[in-house]
Amino acid sequence: MDIQGKKAVITGGARGLGRQYALDLKKLGAEPFVLNLHQEHLDALKKEAGINGKIVDVSSEKEVVAFFESYTSEHGAPDILVNNAGITADALFIKKKGEEITRFPLSNWEKVININLTGTFLAAREAAFQMVKHGVKGIIINISSISRWGNVGQTNYSASKSAVDAMTVTWAKELARYGIRVCAIAPGYINTEMCAMIRQEVLDKLIQNIPVGRLGEREEISQAVQFIIKNDFFTGRVLEVDGGMRV
Repeated sequence: MDIQGKKAVITGGARGLGRQYALDLKKLGAEPFVLNLHQEHLDALKKEAGINGKIVDVSSEKEVVAFFESYTSEHGAPDILVNNAGITADALFIKKKGEEITRFPLSNWEKVININLTGTFLAAREAAFQMVKHGVKGIIINISSISRWGNVGQTNYSASKSAVDAMTVTWAKELARYGIRVCAIAPGYINTEMCAMIRQEVLDKLIQNIPVGRLGEREEISQAVQFIIKNDFFTGRVLEVDGGMRV
């Protein structure tokens, strides 16, 4: 697919990796539109790069359906969806400290699954619906994670990203008949706001386990997004961009 002139919707697109995707796609001639939960981040991106956006809770079916209907009515069906919205809420499954034993909070499970899994499902479903309805041979790119194989303290996050991989393969098979490709990217530890919240001593140990010896940069994951868009033979696969690290 030629990026020039293509309409791209990016969830979680006003900060971090999503923001990088939007900026880079615009430079390449695409027309990005970002979804986010914070108006101040949307306003900052609009002021900096002239990229439009809207507050949408991707875990809300009502909001996601309404957005894609209104977006398509105004702009036409999207050519590209980047399913980037995601959160973490880490905790050990069972933790014992002295005589006290704590459980993984159900609230942590629910909020991560709602955004990372249900949100990915809803955005992809509605984007695909509009693509099929209007005959657009588009592409859906889901953002997975190195943690998809299972990572200590991330029962919820790992489960959500592993499920995203499975949905990616399923949708690629189902939507191929409409000329729609579905792929995923599994980033490793990237130099974003999310990594900035990790304690430095923990981060230093993580970096020791990355063969290339450093965190990834946002531009490097953005380049993976661009590769997938441009390569029409790439579908139903998860592209790992993790510096060779395994968790």
